[in-house]
Amino acid sequence: VQLQACGGGLVQAGDSLRLSCAASGRTSSSYAVAWFRQAPGKEREFVARISWGGGSTYHADSVKGRFTISRDNAKNTVYLQMNSLKPEDTAVYYCAARYGSISYYSTPRSYDYWGQGTQVTVSS
Repeated sequence: VQLQACGGGLVQAGDSLRLSCAASGRTSSSYAVAWFRQAPGKEREFVARISWGGGSTYHADSVKGRFTISRDNAKNTVYLQMNSLKPEDTAVYYCAARYGSISYYSTPRSYDYWGQGTQVTVSS
């Protein structure tokens, strides 16, 4: 599966953004998707993940209550709705996928397919 992330931008603290991750290729097979982010000089950090059917989601504590992952399989797209953004959310955001109906993994090495990343910058 090929992934393309978009929707990043420059916003102020407290604003919202919605990231999209469009999949192409072998999308008829079930695949779980996760969002990660990487700030300059830091390791890639898990943000959220979602199962193939969308019924199982998990968010990192740092974003819980502010970010929501969802998906629309008819559009082969996964979303990350980000509300109440903070300067510490500034990073390049990546979507990643692994085949299978559900993922219990929060480490980058557990995902086989990656999008190119989209920059999110939150000013104070």
